[in-house]
Amino acid sequence: MIWAKNSIKILFCTSFMLIQLSASAQSYVGRNVKAAIFSSTPIEDIRAVSVNGTAAIISKTKEVVVQIPIKSLTFDRKLMQEHFNENYMESDKYPQAKFKGTIDQDIDFSKAGEYNVTVTGTLSIHGVDKVRTIPGKLTIGDGVLQIFTEFKVACVDHKIKIPKLVITKIAEVISVKVDGKLNLLK
Repeated sequence: MIWAKNSIKILFCTSFMLIQLSASAQSYVGRNVKAAIFSSTPIEDIRAVSVNGTAAIISKTKEVVVQIPIKSLTFDRKLMQEHFNENYMESDKYPQAKFKGTIDQDIDFSKAGEYNVTVTGTLSIHGVDKVRTIPGKLTIGDGVLQIFTEFKVACVDHKIKIPKLVITKIAEVISVKVDGKLNLLK
């Protein structure tokens, strides 16, 4: 009985400390973050979109984390999606694309507005980590952060092999867009 009471007290205190830490750090979290990829060659354009990404920003430390499940990217044609997951991205082996970094500029998260930022961190795709500085835009208002970025990824940088047979159909550099709404964690 004493053990149960002590466990409840510890659980209550831990929960209270986490709530306080969360409130002071102003964490923003988003689900259903949209990611789109685009490959353009003279022969074919390839597009895929996911709305299953997640993102988090901690205002105090300016930390940013974005994660996209590779298999959630949907293509116009199912065969393209199958080849993408099995042959190029090896999605069973490398199921997530991730970015973890820090906003380079000082941002006042308490002031509504639109801010052009760069985020420096590690982009992990296909099991290969690359340090990148990625430009983006933060729009702050009413406890909501809107994030947007557009950047390019060279397949060779992440050891994504494109067979010579299809090199004319798949670009060696892929355009990536990420767009999402993050809500203040309460």
